Order: sequence, then structure tokens, then C-alpha cells
Amino acid sequence: MEQSQVFDVSMDIPSHNGSECFDDDGRLKRTGTLCTASAHIITAVIGSGVLSLAWAIAQLGWIAGPAVMLLFSFVTYYTSSLLTGCYRTADPVSGKRNYTYTDAVRSILGGYKVKACGFIQYVNLFGIAIGYTIAASISMMAIKRSNCFHESGGKNPCHMSSNPYMMVFGVTEVLLSQIPDFDQIWWLSIVAAVMSFNYSAIGLGLGIAKVAATGTIRGNLTGISIGKVTQTQKIWRSFQALGDIAFAYSFSVILIEIQDTVKSSPVESKTMKKAAKISIAVTTAFYILCGCMGYASFGDLAPGNLLTGFGFYNPFWLLDIANAAIVIHLVGAYQVFCQPIFAFIEKLATQRWPENYFITKEIQFPIPGYHPYKLNMFRLVWRTLFVTLTTVISMLLPFFNDVVGILGALGFWPLSAYFPVEMYIQQKKISKWSGRWICLKTLSMACLMISIVAGAGSIVGVILDLEVYKPGYFHQKYQNL
Repeated sequence: MEQSQVFDVSMDIPSHNGSECFDDDGRLKRTGTLCTASAHIITAVIGSGVLSLAWAIAQLGWIAGPAVMLLFSFVTYYTSSLLTGCYRTADPVSGKRNYTYTDAVRSILGGYKVKACGFIQYVNLFGIAIGYTIAASISMMAIKRSNCFHESGGKNPCHMSSNPYMMVFGVTEVLLSQIPDFDQIWWLSIVAAVMSFNYSAIGLGLGIAKVAATGTIRGNLTGISIGKVTQTQKIWRSFQALGDIAFAYSFSVILIEIQDTVKSSPVESKTMKKAAKISIAVTTAFYILCGCMGYASFGDLAPGNLLTGFGFYNPFWLLDIANAAIVIHLVGAYQVFCQPIFAFIEKLATQRWPENYFITKEIQFPIPGYHPYKLNMFRLVWRTLFVTLTTVISMLLPFFNDVVGILGALGFWPLSAYFPVEMYIQQKKISKWSGRWICLKTLSMACLMISIVAGAGSIVGVILDLEVYKPGYFHQKYQNL
């Protein structure tokens, strides 16, 4: 009994049987819409992963690159559709709500899978926070280095440490992490989603401009040529590319949490399916355009971070705008992915020490023209420590591409394939060895194989990077174009 509650972040609130102010579970009425759900998904999906797609396509080539991207988009949409049906147990309209991904696994599958899911979900979210800290610091340094380069007339190489920029990002996240709940960051998600379109459009535009200027579409059908890399390196890079693409589509890890912000009319699952369809269609279009144009621009030399490949391209201020948009987007995305972790720890602490003043007491600060802000000391201390930890780890491991690949591999199979498939089979009571059962299991096993090879490729990449790593300094490759 105790084990089954390890990852429970739901709250027991007396039911009001639905009213103008409360939903059927006794909580305040949810106000999320198709628009806010789509904004949350786009903020989660179009993240730093889009910047590595040109590099990923360069490893796979013109045939396999776009094909793999389309395949991942289809798999992500299909499995997320399965997952939306797990928000309510038994009945899609009046069934018991599952407030988190782990709640859904508990109510449908149960047993050891609950602890496994909780562990994988929160480790994955923690890793994403680290990846976003690294990506944000890269973009902040790119702005500073670009301005330094132009001020010196190109004479100063402008080498610098990444650590101060990671600390600036960390301080910003400490402040924003004091927003109490997921449903209160909807405005941050909308701003972040707008920023994601901004920098993606700039990257796409610069790619088109470069291809138009040179009159050449670079790249080849099978990816980076043997000779520029060894056969072994090409294999490992191809595996890592799969992880990068998987990471670019990762949002299943917070899908249930997003769905829990959506109002119940129309049915939440219908709204989420539409939101997933719209978001994945839009992001896939952006991904293919940005990835393919980046590959067409740079060919085998496509950089791990697309915008750094344009180096000090004039007008350099345009790249500064794009990098600033990335930072703003990642500030919001960090919160979207970390709110489930915050909720889990805070709920666990409240359940264990319900009478503890430090954990439960809220201090109200009046805000003119708005509701008073409720400061919880435990929330302040715990969330500050969490952000500090992710920042410190980011300083120790600033390898953007490899971290992206590892995160994609870690979360893709269990959270985007295995648990959605298993819960769907259980809920629909699909017979073992039936045609549908075999197809679903085959899909899950195929995703497992992708996760294994992608993880292996990214781990090899980290090992190679560690051999030449100089702590604190900026090693992204720039080309003076």
C-alpha cells in the first residue's frame, strides 16, 4: 500500500459534484482551452531540439533524415492520442481523473510499473531542465560573442566562459519557479510558443538566403561522407541523430499534466487530441523546413546548433534577435517541464508532514490590483535548490548535442511508447495475440530499439567530448560566413 503511493501527486478534495466554481472532482473549475493546450505543447515540443535537426539530417541524409522525422511525428501523435484516453479511468466523460502521468499508470496498470514510470518521468524532466540550461547559455554567449566580434573588427576571437550565463538563466528560473501551479503559467507558455516560431522562422530564412546566395543545395542522399568521418563514427552519429529527433518530439512526459488544465466541456480527451494534432502538424512543418534548409546550407558541415553555423552573418543583429528569442522560449519551457517535479515533491512533503509549519504555512503579500501572492517557504527553498542543482550540473556537462540525444533516448520508449500502449491495451481489454495486440507490441518494441541505439550513440558522443573538454569555455563551432 505504501509503495503504490510513492509517486502520487494528486490531492484528495471533497467532491462538489460539479458547479459554477468547481469541477466534478471538487477542484476549482479548469479553464484551459484548445489554444492554451496547444501553446503548452508547442512550448514543450519546439524547443532547443529544433536547432540540432540540421545536424541530425546531415548524419542521415536527404532520404532517411526527413523520413525519420515524419515517422517520429506519426508515432508521437498516435501514442499521444492513446495517452489522452488515459486521463479518465473507465469512462472518458465521468471517469476518475488522473492528474499526472504516474496517476494514470497507477489506476490502469498498477504494481511496480507505477514506481518505474515515476522514476523515469522525473529523471527525464530533470534532464530536460539541464539540457535547456545548456542551450540557453549557448544562445546568450552567441549574442555576446557576436557583438564582441564586430566591435573588435574581427580581431578578437572573444573566447568566454559559459558559467556566468548559466547562472543568469538559473537566477531567472528561481524567480519564475515561485509561480505555484501549472495552470498559472499559461501566459508564459504563450510567450514561449511565439518566441519558438520567431527563432525557427529566422533560422529558416537564413538557410533560404544562404542557399539562394550560393545557388547550391548541399548534402547527399546518404548523409555525411565516409572520409570526413570514419565508418564507425558515421554509425554512432546516425544513432545519436535518432536521439536528437526523438528529443525534438518529446512532450508525452507532461501530456496528462497539460490535459489536467483543460476544461471539461468539450470532453478533455477530444480537446487534447485536437491540440496534439495541430501542434505536431505545425512543429513537423517547421522541423522539416528548418532541418532541411540547414542541411542544404551547410551540407556535411551542418552544426549541432543551427544558428551558430551562421557565425557572424550580417545583419548580425538578426541572429541576436533569434538567440534572444531562444532564451525567452527556454525560460518558459523550463517551467513547463519542471512544474510536475515541483508538484510531486511538494505533495509528498505535505502528505508526510501535514502539520509542519515550514511546509504548509503560506504568507500572503498583497499585490495592488491583483490577488495577493501566497509565499510558501518550503516551495521557495526547495525550488531554489532544484534550480541551483540543474545549473551546477549544466556547468559540469555543457555538451548540447550529446545531452539532447541522451534525453531523447531516455524518455522516448517508456514515456512515448511503452506506457501509452500498455495502458491502451489494458483499458480496451485487447486480447493477447490478436492482430491489434501484435501491432501495438511491435510498435513498442521498434521504439525500444530506437531508444537503445540512440542512447548508445549519445553516450559515445559524451565520452569523446570529455576527452577534449576544457571546463567553462565556449566550444560551439562558428564559421565566418
